[in-house]
Amino acid sequence: MLNKHKMAKHFALDITDISFGFTRKTDEITAEAALDGLYVVRTSLPATALDDTATVRSYKSLSLVERAFRCIKTVDLQVRPVYHWLADRVRAHMFLCMLAYYLEWHMRQRLSLMLYDDTDKDMAETLRSSVVAKAERSPAAVTKQTTGRTADGLPVHSFRTLLDDLATLTRNTLVTAIAPEQPFCLTARPTPLQQKAHDLLGLARTQ
Repeated sequence: MLNKHKMAKHFALDITDISFGFTRKTDEITAEAALDGLYVVRTSLPATALDDTATVRSYKSLSLVERAFRCIKTVDLQVRPVYHWLADRVRAHMFLCMLAYYLEWHMRQRLSLMLYDDTDKDMAETLRSSVVAKAERSPAAVTKQTTGRTADGLPVHSFRTLLDDLATLTRNTLVTAIAPEQPFCLTARPTPLQQKAHDLLGLARTQ
């Protein structure tokens, strides 16, 4: 119980077989209160390579790495649990998951106009008073968020719901009574939203 809430460092305890006493470490408490909410980011690179602003921005970009790990482990790719025991198979499994995330990252970049993602980060950056201020969304992103529509009137999606919509586009193998030995494939006609996604991904236009 002593350090359940990480506060043991602020108390001096005097515990014996017949007594219990404690006092607050007022100097340490005052010093920590003065630094509460402040973070110091240091780098070994010279200022010519990475100045103060770039250092903080690079540190904040670690959130993208954390998002990637979360995507791989739980959200989209679900790498766990891993049912491999041999080292080579474990490495191969992780390699395939990294390739899958690499593909997803590129798809998100190309489909960003159809997603709730902010596509005008430069404008959003100019709206911030400093690099340590709360991140702002660009007017374009706010418009997508509030209207639920893209600039060309299509509904805005999350990456997952967009994939669910694209999954309804089917490719059917058909045969005719005239030539049953010659099957052919027919792709369903895409909706305007599906065709827009195909165009952004650089896929051949479906017929």
